[in-house]
Parts: sequence; C-alpha cells; structure tokens
Amino acid sequence: MRKEQFSIGKKQLKVPIIQGGMGVGISLGGLAGAVAKEGGAGTISAAQIGFREPDFYENPVEANKRAIHKEMDKARKISPEGVIGFNLMVAMNDYETYVREVIAAGADFIVSGAGLPVDLPAYIKDSDIAIAPIVSTRKSAHVILKFWDKKYKKTADFIVIEGPMAGGHLGFHKEQLEELTPDIYAEEVKEIITVVRKYEEKYEKKIPVILAGGIYEHADYERAFTLGADGVQIATRFVTTEECDADERYKQAYIQAKKEDIVIVNSPVGMPGRAIRNVFLDKVKAEGRIPPTKCLRCIHTCNPAETPYCITEALIHAAKGEVDQALLFCGGRAYEAKTIETVKKVIDYFCKDCL
Repeated sequence: MRKEQFSIGKKQLKVPIIQGGMGVGISLGGLAGAVAKEGGAGTISAAQIGFREPDFYENPVEANKRAIHKEMDKARKISPEGVIGFNLMVAMNDYETYVREVIAAGADFIVSGAGLPVDLPAYIKDSDIAIAPIVSTRKSAHVILKFWDKKYKKTADFIVIEGPMAGGHLGFHKEQLEELTPDIYAEEVKEIITVVRKYEEKYEKKIPVILAGGIYEHADYERAFTLGADGVQIATRFVTTEECDADERYKQAYIQAKKEDIVIVNSPVGMPGRAIRNVFLDKVKAEGRIPPTKCLRCIHTCNPAETPYCITEALIHAAKGEVDQALLFCGGRAYEAKTIETVKKVIDYFCKDCL
C-alpha cells in the first residue's frame, strides 16, 4: 500500500514515520539525524538533555539549553535537509524556556505530551515551528484543540495519538491499560481522528494524524493506515539500532527482556509508565522509597520529600548503561527485539513501498 506524503511545517516527509522522543539521553542527535537522513522525522528528547554537561548538577537549566544546541547541531550534520524536532514534556519545570531554546536551535517541530500543552502556541508565536500535542483519548484531543482554537486562533500542525502499548509515560489510568484491547482502542482512534478532521475543515489545512504505541511489526504499520492515520510514530524499534544514542547495555536489556518482564510502574511524574522489570524496580518495591541524591526540581508534579525515587537519576543511569540502578522505559513489545539493526534497515522494513 503506497502512502501519501505529508508535510511537517515547511518540510515534506519522504516516509510517513516519526521517530518517538525518548529521554533521558536515548534519542539525541545521533538517532534523530539518522532517521531524518532516511526520510523520516527524527525527534530529540529534551528531557534532562544536558545530563553529560560538566555543570549539570549545579546549573541544570543552562546545561540543558547548551545541550539542546549541541544535539541539534549533531543531527543537522548527519541530515542537513531532514526533518528534525524535539519532544518536550509539559511536566518539566522551565517548559517555556526550553520551547524558546528549541526554536533558537532551529528545530522543525515540537511534539509535546506528559500533560496538555495548553499554552504552547503562546511560546512559539514569533516562529514558524510546527507544533503537535500528544493525545491518548478523544477527550484530550477535543480539550487541547478547542482551547488552542478559542484562545490562540490556532490549531495543531499535526497530532500524535499515543495508544496504550506505548513506552515511557502513558496517558491512561492503570485500570484502562488492562481494559483497552486493540479493537476497543481502534474505536477511540477513529473518534480522535473525527475531532481532528473538524479542525482541518475550520482551518482549511491538512493536520496529519500520527498513530503511536506498539508499532513494531509491518502489520501494525499497515493497520494504522486502515484506521485513518496519515503516519506512525515508532520508538521502541529504534532503541535497538546501531545509531541509537543509548548505551549498548540499555539496548541489550531490550533484547534480553521476556514478555513477563514488561511492567506498568508508577512514575514520580504522576502518570503510569511502562518499563522493564529489573533490580532497580525490585528494590523500589521492597524498600518503598529510594531518596534522591540531589533534587534538580525538574518536574513540577514531583514532591522530592515523597517521591519513590528520582526519575532523572533513574533515567540517567539507564542512558549510561547502569541498568541495575535504572528505570528502563520501553514499549509494550520491547521483548520482541532480537538483534541490533540499523535505522535504514528498520525504515526499509516498514516502508518498502513509500518512495
């Protein structure tokens, strides 16, 4: 099935694939640049992106701002003309600061979730950067698009629907994750698309709908289009690539994981998350709490006096390959990873008929 090409902002994608943003330090300039080079949209995660900067613990905001430019430059060297953007979590403190820094770095788009990015249009009004909210339900799509329309007279440039099989933070309650079968959620996807098409008509512009969460095999990719999506967002499959910015031990954790190792956890961000069960999660369960070494005040929904663990510390350990001390976020089908591939091989597998 040949897929129609669509644009993100001023740039046209050659293949209908967006690489999902994965923080901390899993999707940086290396992975994003490689995906963009192959015709997809590469996404750098801005979540604590400056964790390797020497002054990160003393001045995290400045370290993160500096790293935004470094990673964008790295991606641009790999793919000078490709589509490259950032994922920004609404739950981050200094969200507006990072939005403005991403724009200054020359990003093509911002994808934003972990909360509703209600004021994102206000922060980007003097630029032509494309913006996309991440939504999981018809209700959240309706709320954000209606709010942007009424308050800012603006709509999304594209929209990402993140389903219950996604990795990292999830836009569902734990009970919903147990109840939402693929067929039940397919109806939700169709309802979200109906909401989006309403705003397409109003603004007389195409709003591509990107389906995410559990896109691992070619059949998942094809099914997204039968539901009415214009493209897909893939994250987990790109972790086990040569170009992924994560440590090799992180990649091997995916390859070694069994289906029963994939679990739902409570994140300090205040949302459920999906991760690989490991020594770290067992320790949290047994001890109840691992106090932060140093609070960076990175997430406005986190109370450092009560949080079961510091999510920044746990994710930095993951990026560095210190897997026994790490929160290993993953998608629902991470256990299907068997080998390290190249980004080109992954995109060719999904998109043999795109070009």
